[in-house]
Amino acid sequence: MFEQARRDAALLEELGLRLKLTLETHVHADHVTGAWLLRQKLGSRIAVAAESGAEGADLYLRPQEKIQFGARYLQARPTAGHTNACLTYVLDDQSMAFTGDALFIRGCGRTDFQDGDARTLYRSVRNQIFTLPDHCLIYPGHDYRGLTVTSVGEEKLYNPRLAESIGENDFVGYMTNLGLAHPKQMDVAIPANMKCGRPEKTTTLDPDWAALTYTFAGIWEVQPHWLEEHLREVQIVDVREPDEFNGPLGHVPGARLIPLGTLTARADELSKAEPTVTVCRSGARSAQATVLLGKCGFEKVANLSGGMLRWRAQRYAVEGGAD
Repeated sequence: MFEQARRDAALLEELGLRLKLTLETHVHADHVTGAWLLRQKLGSRIAVAAESGAEGADLYLRPQEKIQFGARYLQARPTAGHTNACLTYVLDDQSMAFTGDALFIRGCGRTDFQDGDARTLYRSVRNQIFTLPDHCLIYPGHDYRGLTVTSVGEEKLYNPRLAESIGENDFVGYMTNLGLAHPKQMDVAIPANMKCGRPEKTTTLDPDWAALTYTFAGIWEVQPHWLEEHLREVQIVDVREPDEFNGPLGHVPGARLIPLGTLTARADELSKAEPTVTVCRSGARSAQATVLLGKCGFEKVANLSGGMLRWRAQRYAVEGGAD
């Protein structure tokens, strides 16, 4: 998703992985893809179904086309019905499949817009997914209950819409009478996804007021060396307790003490126009401080990575403290 592109890039960086390709299962109607942002940030390529009509992709996949990675490959199986250009990606040994919204855990994607068709979806699942081995793991595009994986055998037995015991006419009747409202973001999401998630106004994945890193926990951070070089250009907020602020670790020169428990109530003492760096002993409390300040409308706020422990370990100047 567009909103999670920073999170995904941070996870890849923390794990030391390189993203080579983003595979779209379909043109989403309820959220904007993060594929374009990830390409801008990481240099990855974008693959979509050739029948989708989407602009700006690097690869346009045909039915049954193979996507190689090392000695392995994924096969792009056509599973239309939710939309007219859905793909399910099946690993070469058929041990796992990524179904997008064609097949969910105990459910399936709706069929009432984007040229969706219930009969087509029924046949797609039967012919392209349920022909895989029962042990094949299925990873759907999402699940509203927090589940992540099922199997072909499970869905054949227990899927209330598509189990093997359910006939095509039963399925069509079920889907025709769902009576769901259209997705709230449909008018925004579909046009954006037809451009692989490229926004109308070109944006960047990272803010540019500092040399920031983004953790998988969702926190913007600055490193001690950057803060040491820009002490006079930011407001530094130490969110420890007074005895810690004046204790053995000391505090960053020019830091202002506002304990975390009082931060929200005293946020108006700070300038929203100035960049803000939060500090604590280890970086944990000050990470939460960035969240609280963000909720108070502070846009330029980051955590000092590693807190005072790292600051002292790298021998930067302090006020107070002990040798």
